[in-house]
Amino acid sequence: MADPRGFMKTDRQSATRRPVEERVQDWHEVYPGSPGRALLPIISEQAGRCMDCGIPFCHTGCPLGNLIPEWNDLVWRGDWDAALERLHATNNFPEFTGRLCPAPCEDACVVAIADDAVTIKNVEVSIIDKGWDTGKVRPQVTEWHTGSTVAVIGSGPAGLAAAQQLTRAGHTVAVLERDDKPGGLLRYGIPEYKMEKSVLERRLDQMREEGTHFKCGVEVGKDISGPSLRGRFDAVIVATGATVPRKLEVPGADLNGVHDAMDYLTQANRVAVGEQVTDQISAAGKNVVIIGGGDTGNDCLGTAIRQGAKSILQLEHNVEPPTRRAEHEPWPTYPRILRVSPANEEGGERIFKAATIEVSGDDAGNATGIKIVEVVRENGVNTAVEGTEQFLAADLVLLAMGYTGPEADLLEQLGVPTDSRTRAVRNNDYSTSVDGVFVAGDAGRGQSLIVWAIAEGRACAATVDKYLSGSSKLPRPVLADAQPIGR
Repeated sequence: MADPRGFMKTDRQSATRRPVEERVQDWHEVYPGSPGRALLPIISEQAGRCMDCGIPFCHTGCPLGNLIPEWNDLVWRGDWDAALERLHATNNFPEFTGRLCPAPCEDACVVAIADDAVTIKNVEVSIIDKGWDTGKVRPQVTEWHTGSTVAVIGSGPAGLAAAQQLTRAGHTVAVLERDDKPGGLLRYGIPEYKMEKSVLERRLDQMREEGTHFKCGVEVGKDISGPSLRGRFDAVIVATGATVPRKLEVPGADLNGVHDAMDYLTQANRVAVGEQVTDQISAAGKNVVIIGGGDTGNDCLGTAIRQGAKSILQLEHNVEPPTRRAEHEPWPTYPRILRVSPANEEGGERIFKAATIEVSGDDAGNATGIKIVEVVRENGVNTAVEGTEQFLAADLVLLAMGYTGPEADLLEQLGVPTDSRTRAVRNNDYSTSVDGVFVAGDAGRGQSLIVWAIAEGRACAATVDKYLSGSSKLPRPVLADAQPIGR
């Protein structure tokens, strides 16, 4: 095990972010150099806080089943090569999860019963960033090919994980992406300050060297029909994500200046890397209201700050959560607590228990503000509190209220049925009622976390490999049965 008394003698310390006044002036990651490099001077002591408990509950919090105690021990001992190998044994893209995952493993850490959890996420990203810096992350090129072909629709984390696993198993894999570059939400939904695109590009380059083919600017269902695709490939994996945004159904929601968050973030991400955008949605000099307090809302917040917004209000319909774990959410569950993202540190104001009831506009059809009301939750339903209406000035309203499910056209063309929430209906092994068609990630699960997307991509790949070859040696995450949230 790592330091037997490490968790008793060493306090938790996370990577230090760049000063707010510095980082809001650019689009670089909020950590100096990278989050992995920022913690390296103290990483051994932090990894040494892992107590190597008899039952590592961190595994129950991690859908990938990351071998956390093992690589903590190896980092503490200074065996970085072995730590990298154990990290990659369960996770294709730890540089993504180490930056973007909310770390449910840390809430399930045994040390967290009575103390601050081990900095699992920071140790993870330190291992992989050091691996890239030292040239230890190399392509794994298969020595033989099966002759089977697989089409993966969508190049987000689920699609990329499935594609890499199947390529390494010897199949010929083509990833079809309707955007002009691969990456999905990793490229166009995640701001540069959270993960610079160079982090994505180096992994895509590795996949290309391994033999994965990327075909961009191809929208399945329009440029090529679902039946045609099914006839050209031995297996098809739908990994399109849950991209249909939840709509704001109030008067004035169609006014100029009201935009879905992903439309706004996509343009901002393109501009941040030097691309030209026509009629950009910009927060510069505007009163901005963000409806939604989750990760997407926070991404809008950090982006609007960097664009020079005049003011920013972020609305959430839930009550303000406690700063510590509530009694009804005991360890090792993932608690609902007040989480402070880097963007929350940088500016803006959060308003809880607020529901939007109207968007106001001028005679030209432009949004000028919104009307909100305080709500209380009773028997699972939000009820407006009489006499609490107020007007908020806003000439840019960003809708970050989540996503309802995948786009239906493609699934209809492939003959894959959907449930009441428009998610693809699939079996526990990711297969569907259509022979040779599989579904991984948010398209079947519903809106979820990146760590679940990667886990599902890996698990789906093992099923497809077995379908094509009769058996499979590809690993399958233990927790990754294809059960959607809420079913």
